[in-house]
Amino acid sequence: MIKKHFQRGLFGCLFFAILFSVNAQAQNKDGWRQLFNGKDLNGWKQVGKGSRYVKDGLTGSHGGMGLLYWTKEKFSNCTIRVVYKMQKFNSNAGVFIRIPLEPREEWMPVFYGYEVQIDNHPETSKEDDYHITGTLYSLTKPLAKPGKPGPQWNTMEITLDGPRTIVVVNGQKVTDYKEGDPTPARKFDFEPFRGIRPNEGYIGLQNHGDDDVVFFKEVAVKPLHK
Repeated sequence: MIKKHFQRGLFGCLFFAILFSVNAQAQNKDGWRQLFNGKDLNGWKQVGKGSRYVKDGLTGSHGGMGLLYWTKEKFSNCTIRVVYKMQKFNSNAGVFIRIPLEPREEWMPVFYGYEVQIDNHPETSKEDDYHITGTLYSLTKPLAKPGKPGPQWNTMEITLDGPRTIVVVNGQKVTDYKEGDPTPARKFDFEPFRGIRPNEGYIGLQNHGDDDVVFFKEVAVKPLHK
């Protein structure tokens, strides 16, 4: 009797182990690892003003300006995919990459990391094409302008390939930048400092203000295979 119970228990454990393995493979069969689980902000931390919340599988924001960053690791040689929509016809936010140190306030990432911009109409704030969706904010000129207005969904893929940064929005390449490429002089005191960024860094999502809300439903990462 004991032997039969042991065999049944062992079989049950093996069954659930196999089932768990199959489910895990199904979740990762395309190579993407989800950083935002759609339920809470586990693994993320807010710095600066404002806050982020989760509702109906999306993360939105109150107030600003602040940054929600992924605390568990730095990223390099990977592609980061974010799926987002603007609350209004046009809203302002950004995806931060190559942040050299774990941020303690909102301006360090602005000045020393890169912001991949989300803003289809920079003219509203008296800015130009160097500040449009998919560019490295104030540093690169767009190769295309494929950003969709709210409330349509957009997919942005940011590839970190050593010192090279490639940004594709809705299937169109917007940025292809390599560390050391020429950049324009700063026009505003809130623009990032010029200079080389590290190949590896923290990433984060910006909340810009109550009038500029961008909702994210996916933040995922996939390593590059060379």
